[in-house]
Amino acid sequence: MRIIALVTQKGGSGKSTIASSLAVAAAEAGEKVIVVDMDPQASLTRWSRARKDTNIGVTAIAPGKLPNALTAMEKAGITLVVIDTPGTDSIASASAMKVADLCIIPARPNAFDLWASETTRKQLRSLRKEYAFLLNQCPPAQQSARVEQGVEALEAMGGLLNPLIRSRVDYQEATRLGLGVTELHASGEAAEEIRKLWSSLKRRMNKGKAPVRKAA
Repeated sequence: MRIIALVTQKGGSGKSTIASSLAVAAAEAGEKVIVVDMDPQASLTRWSRARKDTNIGVTAIAPGKLPNALTAMEKAGITLVVIDTPGTDSIASASAMKVADLCIIPARPNAFDLWASETTRKQLRSLRKEYAFLLNQCPPAQQSARVEQGVEALEAMGGLLNPLIRSRVDYQEATRLGLGVTELHASGEAAEEIRKLWSSLKRRMNKGKAPVRKAA
């Protein structure tokens, strides 16, 4: 069983949106997936209520119960756990970081998110955890200057995931309907982005240390 946690000390970076569509894409690729909602806002719990398909379980777990719950999930045959966390430095975020095989740090291409990403990175380094950055909610390709600056900043900190995730209506619409973007428009650009993201993450986890940056 592999565990991915989306973590950042900044709200609004799109953790829940990415987590939901990523979980769906992984399930479509053959993984047995469960989503752990550790965010008090319970966005993914509400998303699950809107779903008609029950192929992905969503459960809210308190930090102190997380290790035992993960053991039970593995015994039940779950192959992938996706953990969504609060956009703050919290016990829940720290608990998720400690158990994750890979931590994803989503950031929008703006100064506030990039500063928060550095803070999260320092915490992950102190825990000696594997991590990678994901540049999210990027403006259209023709408005590339701000994205390029974000890419440079995150590459300087190490471990930037590809592809970059663009700001697309499909992400918001899929979330509203309790879907992943691959279910909403299977041939759409957002769906292709998320499939590529899952493929990239799977390769990284399968390779162990490389090419994900190992905290020193």
